[in-house]
Amino acid sequence: MSKSLYQYLSPILYSVAVILLGCLFNPDPTLALTAPKVDSVYEYRTLHSPDGIGKFYLGREIAQVMGHQGAGWLERPSRETSEQPEQAIAALNLKPSDIVADIGAGTGYFSFRISPFVTQGKVLAVDVQPEMLELINFVKTQENIQNVEPILGTEDHPNLPESTVDLALMVDAYHEFQYPQEMMQGIVKALKSGGRVVLLEYRQENPLIFIKGLHKMSEKQVKKEMAAVGLNWKETQDFLPQQHFLVFEKP
Repeated sequence: MSKSLYQYLSPILYSVAVILLGCLFNPDPTLALTAPKVDSVYEYRTLHSPDGIGKFYLGREIAQVMGHQGAGWLERPSRETSEQPEQAIAALNLKPSDIVADIGAGTGYFSFRISPFVTQGKVLAVDVQPEMLELINFVKTQENIQNVEPILGTEDHPNLPESTVDLALMVDAYHEFQYPQEMMQGIVKALKSGGRVVLLEYRQENPLIFIKGLHKMSEKQVKKEMAAVGLNWKETQDFLPQQHFLVFEKP
């Protein structure tokens, strides 16, 4: 994205100003005094980023989902240089027999690039949007690709069989999970013992990466959220231009 930092901040500042003015002039004083709603896992706030859903997990606001209308963004040619997917896939150290779950597969951008490396295994392309799976099925049919299996997940479950997956990959997707704890619990159940979780997330620590703030994550935050579902951190690699490459393992 080429937008300036000011362009990203200005709608947030505008939204905050509108809400604060509404609180000042609203005849119902309870609006300004309403406490955040909290359940056992999540917190819900009225005042939040316009790029988020007002739902917070372990201190992080969950980002709005990019819908299937944004499929073209996932397939943009510049992604080859800005994200270097071939290098990311090489770093996965895949074996031909691996079962890989591409969680939040979208258009299958990574699924189809991984499939040649798991010729005796397969890629489970999981997404919650049927329209994305239609795109994957179209490419699969056109290219006669046999080892990519589209799977319709739900907002709180990947719909994967237990103890079957060698690697669960999430590329620029985890920060949008509406139920991150429940989804990760389902992913952990689907992993074999010793199975890996790899997350690629834009580095929040770097303000010069001009991606909307809620669509970036810090290494510290990812570690905290993965530890909450029992995963062990193995390593963080920062060889990619803009993204963390974080590796976790199921005990």
